[in-house]
Amino acid sequence: MRLRKKGWAKPELEKDYKVIFTPIEHKGRWKEVFGNNYPIHLELGCGRGRFINQLAGANTTINYLALDVYDELLVHVLRSANENHLNNIRVIPINIENIGDLFAQDEIEKLYINFCTPWPKKKHHKRRLTHPNFLRLYQTFLKPESEIWFKTDDDALFTDSLEYFQEAGYNELYRTYNLHQSDFQGNIMTEYEEKFCHQSIKIKFVKLRNSGHGLK
Repeated sequence: MRLRKKGWAKPELEKDYKVIFTPIEHKGRWKEVFGNNYPIHLELGCGRGRFINQLAGANTTINYLALDVYDELLVHVLRSANENHLNNIRVIPINIENIGDLFAQDEIEKLYINFCTPWPKKKHHKRRLTHPNFLRLYQTFLKPESEIWFKTDDDALFTDSLEYFQEAGYNELYRTYNLHQSDFQGNIMTEYEEKFCHQSIKIKFVKLRNSGHGLK
């Protein structure tokens, strides 16, 4: 997805302390950014932020980091957080390919990957956020026994990702090929998810446990 650049987006982000433009400087010190010792959860590709804002509102003793490359989307995340007086959200404008530079070992306790780009061509598979190269990278900052929650509408991406997770050593805890007709409790719909549901597209979901540390 490519968005048309909007000149007002970045200046609006720059006015708010919740937006972290130099995240590398906080590696190993993210709890200081929030000013407490609560667990930190991370969403990769947060879009307009309905998902993470609802999470943050329902779980005020958890801190949330929202990553996306598009200022035009992050503005909406920020506005919603401010409208709802949520101080447990921080926004990071960054390309997710650079995520390995941002966090220290055991710094993140849960990871959400919702409706990432499927990159269907084989030559692009390494760009998938569930590819083993990324999964091992996540293990460098995820706590052992922490969880990854992954949702997608794309059948091929889901099938391949199940193999990726197994290859990278993640333990599967729950899987469904039709989330909204399953017995899973606690789902929060994203904007994309709502659109897909209106199109009668089944949502695939898997919850996994991190079994240990990845690349150093």
